[in-house]
Amino acid sequence: MKTTFKYDHYFRYEELSSDLKELADTYLDLMDLEVNCVTSKGRNQYVAILTNKKTGGMLEKPGWYLDGNIHAGEVTSSMCAMHTVDFLLTNYGKDPEVTKILDTMTVYCIPRVSPDGAEAYLSSPTTLRSVDRKMHEEGGGIQECDLDHDGTIRMMRIQTPYGAWKKDAEGQMVLRSPSDTDGIFYDIYPEGVLEKFDGDENLKTAKDPFTLDFNRNFPYGWFPEPRQDGAGAYPLCNPETKAIVDFILAHPNIGGAAIGHTSGGIILYPPGTKPSSSAPADDIRILKAIADMGKEELGYQPLNIFDSFLSSQENYDSGALDDWMFETQGIPAYTMEFWDISSKAGVPRKWGEKGDGITEELKRFNAIMRWVKNNAPQYYSDWKKIDHPDFGSVEIGGFNYKFTHQNPPENMLLKEAEADTRFNLRFLKAMPKLVIDEFKSTEISEGIYRIEAIVGNRGYLSTSLTDTALKNHYAKPVKVTLSGAEILEGKQTAEIEDLQGYAKTSTGVWYYGNITTEKSASSRRKLTWIVKAEKGSKVLLEVSQIKAGKATSAIVI
Repeated sequence: MKTTFKYDHYFRYEELSSDLKELADTYLDLMDLEVNCVTSKGRNQYVAILTNKKTGGMLEKPGWYLDGNIHAGEVTSSMCAMHTVDFLLTNYGKDPEVTKILDTMTVYCIPRVSPDGAEAYLSSPTTLRSVDRKMHEEGGGIQECDLDHDGTIRMMRIQTPYGAWKKDAEGQMVLRSPSDTDGIFYDIYPEGVLEKFDGDENLKTAKDPFTLDFNRNFPYGWFPEPRQDGAGAYPLCNPETKAIVDFILAHPNIGGAAIGHTSGGIILYPPGTKPSSSAPADDIRILKAIADMGKEELGYQPLNIFDSFLSSQENYDSGALDDWMFETQGIPAYTMEFWDISSKAGVPRKWGEKGDGITEELKRFNAIMRWVKNNAPQYYSDWKKIDHPDFGSVEIGGFNYKFTHQNPPENMLLKEAEADTRFNLRFLKAMPKLVIDEFKSTEISEGIYRIEAIVGNRGYLSTSLTDTALKNHYAKPVKVTLSGAEILEGKQTAEIEDLQGYAKTSTGVWYYGNITTEKSASSRRKLTWIVKAEKGSKVLLEVSQIKAGKATSAIVI
């Protein structure tokens, strides 16, 4: 896939900013670059707005939303978002599919929601959730630190007769069994130093101070601490999350969303706060059908968040962006969990099924360790002894979690980005699209005419997007406006509650018989006016709806 930039490494803030500015300067008729907010450290949360300005303003066309890096370490997502923006701009005027998308639609992209968090992640050995703003000041325990200065925080094992771990015959770490009373045993902690030791010999990993989680800070389903770690003091208390909600509300033409995360190789769809059986059945069917396109392009498994992804359906995680978009705006929104190292290591996760607990996880971990050693050796280190300032001789080893488990090694990044862009192009084409199929006049008597129009929606999604939007009265009607003649019968502006997309067509495959269309979607509507006008007058018809765009036509009567 042709792009302007190379996707063989992870962009730091300055490179990402420079690339966005270069694209905006190069494609003046296709892209605007805006600053959505400025972080506490002075970095910009950028939003790229893509559409052909010569074919209409951004709010006159169906809109679609894309983002990445709501979590600091999930940098694959920002690279995938950048790749989609780059591909669309680079190939406009050359690729008919891309050209049609930017001529008729608007793409909104926030490639890096948390520029401060991502920069901390990419410029240091540390890991963090969303941003390097401290939530917890609690000290004590082993604090992560790059002791051997190799740029990576690995595992640290300390030999102790009280340890819970031992080596197996292959030298891999396994749990000590209840009958293991003799031998060499270890405790394993993150590579680090001991802070605020109070004399207690029972060690622990220090509490991470950077647990603030932007994807627990959105208003729908928000719970406070300590019910939900990282949720923040109140919904949208972070400028980065508030800026996203403000932007989405200010751009009501957004009809679909792909929200970038890592990892696991899954495509999550709402609801995330209740069983999918409690949502409208057509919504779930349609959400899954779009996610299935992602499975075709990325190989990722579609999963409902509440039914199959949450670790607990009682104390579940919520306050996520996808749920807020779906439940309060009626927008089909997906969480894209890029990169699946478990499957590559031959031990795929069985999402939605109960596993065997730590035994299965340990088997998976050791398989991943072998895969990294064989396929990304630059990110692997055998155990080596070092002198520790607190514990004397310890051993450090393992893989670089950041660019093997959480994100792909750089040489595997492009494949993820290209597959995601292919899915995004298909998702874009699922948006509703208004058309005027027929617009004609018939003279009834001198100066009196019957005007007839058939308007329709040729998109996959309905103009309402979802039944959730209709049920909760979020959906806006389609407006059909006639002008240029005196209207004797009919409304100058008629409203149609919903023009269904072909997703609503009922189909069947009969065991004894053929495939069939049982009932077509209510995608078209005929409207009639009686008007008074002079012969040769020009009459205009405009059909518009914020999620589905606008269509116009004219006749001379």
